Amino acid sequence: MDRSNFCGCKGVRTCFKCEAEYGLKNTCVAASDEVDNSFVYCADCDLCWQGWSPDSVLSHPNHGEKNFRIEGVYVKNNFISQAEGESLIQFLDSMPWDLSQSGRRKQNFGPKCNFKHRKMKLGNFNGFPKGTEFIQKRFKEVDIMKDYQTIEQCSLEYDPARGALIDPHIDDCWVWGERIVTVNLLSDSVLTLRKYHGDNSKYNLFYSDHEPKVETLRDSYPTVRIPMPKNSLLVLYGEARYEWEHLIFREDITSRRVCIAYREFTPAFLENGEFETEGKKVISQAKNFFLT
Repeated sequence: MDRSNFCGCKGVRTCFKCEAEYGLKNTCVAASDEVDNSFVYCADCDLCWQGWSPDSVLSHPNHGEKNFRIEGVYVKNNFISQAEGESLIQFLDSMPWDLSQSGRRKQNFGPKCNFKHRKMKLGNFNGFPKGTEFIQKRFKEVDIMKDYQTIEQCSLEYDPARGALIDPHIDDCWVWGERIVTVNLLSDSVLTLRKYHGDNSKYNLFYSDHEPKVETLRDSYPTVRIPMPKNSLLVLYGEARYEWEHLIFREDITSRRVCIAYREFTPAFLENGEFETEGKKVISQAKNFFLT
């Protein structure tokens, strides 16, 4: 049932609004199913410590005994200031929000992509809003982001009143490149990682230079919880990007949360790549910042 004009949901995706209107059942992963085998990531020591909520894990360096490492997670707290965050929210709210799936709203700036058929076109993409330019400029101050060329920027709003969430997924590997970037605004939240146990055809994983270690028994791995403090920067790459699905539980949205997600191209769309011509057109537009 396509409810895109009613609430933004499609297929099996649901929100509080369409669940109430059409009697639909929420089929997303339940947080309660994950609690018993979970670890919380600590940005200070780059290790995951046994626990569920950030508050359940002792503050660095006084953690418990059981830990493990997941490669490919970078968190920078206070990436933007409180004043910058407040100003940014006001700017985003001055622009129209579009309905999206699972109780979210969005503002999307980037090329139009069909991941299933692996087609991309420029569409009406003409760059990014001027009021967000300072974030992309600040990327250059972070070592892991110095050469980052944004080609998609998407604002996402999560509202507990709509039952907002995002289902487990890996970002497409045909068009979106190595670093998956999020700037978290307005409220603290948590990103959850679950070990992927499908095959390499899903998410176009076989296009990745990274060789995913696809597992058949996900339950042998713990759930990883990554705190995303307000105004922080999160980057997923390598193992965390390609071998783990990421999601946000309804239970972790307790107040309005807005994030800005950034994506870069895969090598196929860059110089000497198979889709270099298409990539150049997008990159040319991605260097523009327009006044709203």
